Amino acid sequence: MKMLLQDKYCPNFYTLYIYICAFIFRIAATMALFIAAFNVTNAQTSSKISGSILNEAGKPMEFATLSLLRAKDSSIVKGTMADANGKYAFEKITAGDYIVAATTMGYQKSHSAKFTLGSQAVNLPALSMQPASQSLKTVNITAAKPLVERKADRLVMNVENSIVATGNSALEVLERAPGVTVDKDDNISLQGKAGVTVMINDKLTYLSSTQLANLLRSTDGSTIQSIELITNPSSKYDAAGNSGIINIKLKKNKQSGFNGSLTAGAGYGLNFRDNTSLNLNIKEGDWNFFGSFSRGDIKRENTMNLLRTVTNSTGTTFFNQRTDFVNQVHFNNYRFGADYNTSKRNVIGFIVSGDHSNGFDDNGNVTNIGPSFNQVDSVQNTPSTIDQSFRNIALNLNDKFDIDTLGQSISVDVDYSKFRNNSNALYTTNFFLGDGTQYKDPLMIANITPSKITINTQKVDYVKPLNKTLKLELGAKFSFVKTDNDLQAKIDSTGNGLVDDAGRTNHFIYDEKIKAGYFNLSKEFKTTSVQLGLRAEHTKSKGDLVTTNNVVERSYLNFFPTLFVNQKLGKKHELGFNYSRRIDRPSYEDLNPFVYYLDQFTYSQGNPFLKPQYTNSFELNYTYNKTINLSFNYSHTSDVFTEVILTDTVRKATYQTNLNFNSQDSYSLNLNTPYTLFKWWTGNLTFTGFYNNFKANDLLGGNLNKGRASFFVKTTNTFLLPKEIKAEIMTFYQSSVAYGIYNIKPQYYIDMGLSRSFLNKKLNVKFAVSDVFWMRRNNITANYQTVDLDIRQKRETRIARINLTYNFGNTKIKARNRQTGADDESNRVKSRN
Repeated sequence: MKMLLQDKYCPNFYTLYIYICAFIFRIAATMALFIAAFNVTNAQTSSKISGSILNEAGKPMEFATLSLLRAKDSSIVKGTMADANGKYAFEKITAGDYIVAATTMGYQKSHSAKFTLGSQAVNLPALSMQPASQSLKTVNITAAKPLVERKADRLVMNVENSIVATGNSALEVLERAPGVTVDKDDNISLQGKAGVTVMINDKLTYLSSTQLANLLRSTDGSTIQSIELITNPSSKYDAAGNSGIINIKLKKNKQSGFNGSLTAGAGYGLNFRDNTSLNLNIKEGDWNFFGSFSRGDIKRENTMNLLRTVTNSTGTTFFNQRTDFVNQVHFNNYRFGADYNTSKRNVIGFIVSGDHSNGFDDNGNVTNIGPSFNQVDSVQNTPSTIDQSFRNIALNLNDKFDIDTLGQSISVDVDYSKFRNNSNALYTTNFFLGDGTQYKDPLMIANITPSKITINTQKVDYVKPLNKTLKLELGAKFSFVKTDNDLQAKIDSTGNGLVDDAGRTNHFIYDEKIKAGYFNLSKEFKTTSVQLGLRAEHTKSKGDLVTTNNVVERSYLNFFPTLFVNQKLGKKHELGFNYSRRIDRPSYEDLNPFVYYLDQFTYSQGNPFLKPQYTNSFELNYTYNKTINLSFNYSHTSDVFTEVILTDTVRKATYQTNLNFNSQDSYSLNLNTPYTLFKWWTGNLTFTGFYNNFKANDLLGGNLNKGRASFFVKTTNTFLLPKEIKAEIMTFYQSSVAYGIYNIKPQYYIDMGLSRSFLNKKLNVKFAVSDVFWMRRNNITANYQTVDLDIRQKRETRIARINLTYNFGNTKIKARNRQTGADDESNRVKSRN
């Protein structure tokens, strides 16, 4: 319930933005048609020319551009691209004298010697390309990975050198990934669907949406190497996450020695913020030590206007509520560990990571109450303060043993995580008549909510290649979770001091045990690959509301099959199909029945009776030349738990909770394609169209059946400017969205950035501004049965940032990127924001 009023914006910016998106989309479509036309064969040709492209190290040059030139006048006869192995071919070419030219960004142009093609095919010697800084009208071109690339089972966004990521948090960088959106409460969606699971370096974070947002917000975006989007994970992964998995890969190193980097940044929007991070790596002999530490201070403001109408037997009451949130966070994150090669085939290691942070909220809340929005009978002024602390630590021990040189291996992980989160909140409500006269004593409410969560997991994975084309994977995992939440509520309505509030004081303990096992069997054919998997998970849980002796116990066994089929339709065309069944268990805090007040008419409450939700997901995807990606996804979720804002007409109160709706049907069409307008202007376009339909029987006395077709489009444009300056512009537009009982209004914004390197690229300076034109907003309405509300939210989104990163030592050390056994249990931990 943190949705706030927007400032006005200039309509010209919005119109310009729409024209820019339309222009870029038309250019990308034209390029796709041009490429298709360019590959049409000529019926009068007769023979074939083939060869390969290598880089300076003798390795294949992927996707270099090849041109076949007539020797006499250098006119272009035909064009093509090298495949993933650096090989190329020109087919059905007429006899004559030719030259082959090769180009790619960051390398010198390379030519073959003149040769003659007769009636026989010609296989040319390998062309070698050398890296260079090539001047094109004072524009320097350097090699870079594509922003987005398609891999076998995932879409990868390479953000390591992104300018717009400058000074941004990991959460803000994540918003730029294809198909990813982050809502008003920092809930992450993928392809228009909520319920995504987030991993960091292949390790699930053990955090809920609220606490995960706090962690990502306090993680420096410049430490991210790439973001992997896995819409249908295999059976090897936990079955949680109905919309898939997002894996955030942090930067790693590549050779022996010592290295490190130091980053310092500052930003200013409505308030000042700063961040500092240090990364160190040492690899000597069989030992590898690594560590990182980041700290920072963030102060941000949000404003919410909430208009609501409540009707009961006594008449209709109108509430006009404005809340100003000022949130300050001081964060300290650390991660360190070591690996040791006990032999050539075995490596053991440990990782320790933690979060030691403090937060403070200073909020103001004024509610005007009356028979209409223009007539005020009474006013409630409720200032509040919330003091929070987060003390979290996670330990991992791991061992990987390569049984033979054919790929047979076994790995073991043991994880222990401890979360200690405390929140002390004080709300003081002052009561006034419409003329400003105070008519009763202030009401003080205090919440002291210590929370402890302990997670233990053990995991083993075994891989066995049965032959050159057939591979078997087996694994098992055990997890044990205990949460202990204690709400110590106090109240003062007489001015005599705070006393215990027995009606709200609660103690909630939740225990959960999950036993899981899986297998994957994969087979490679000539042009087809197939993977079949099955995961079984047995869950036993007990929720105990100690105060009232209300116990909810569950025990259930589920099976989760997966199927992946990939078909190569030629050198440039691939078609894939996948299916999976998945589960989402309620977060630990959503099960907690505690009541948290903003004021006496506005609060949130957990639901201990939430049931797990199950999703069957189907996806068909097509890839052209490993660059243009098109996919269609359909999923059906039963017992879908959905955040709702409901109205208690007796108390005239509005409250937020989670309920199980009957079902959600989701359809999505996703397109991602790079484009090049000029040699100095490249970009990437993501378009996602989606339709989510929610059904709920007997919801507030009615039957809900609601959906809407929506879409969003993202473009990222990169410009190579004189003096080795690189610029980026990112645009985003999302149409209106229906979610449950809510209608979410359109959202749009533009981010910009500049970067340049100094001191032989050891010092990198980046400057960026997010939401340049102050357009981003979160406006929501709901009009269903007794619910009638209009919420407008404006956050501190326009922020200018500058970041300096200095790399020292050997910058190519390779640290072991270890996946641990910590799974989705952590994703369900929540903290009170």
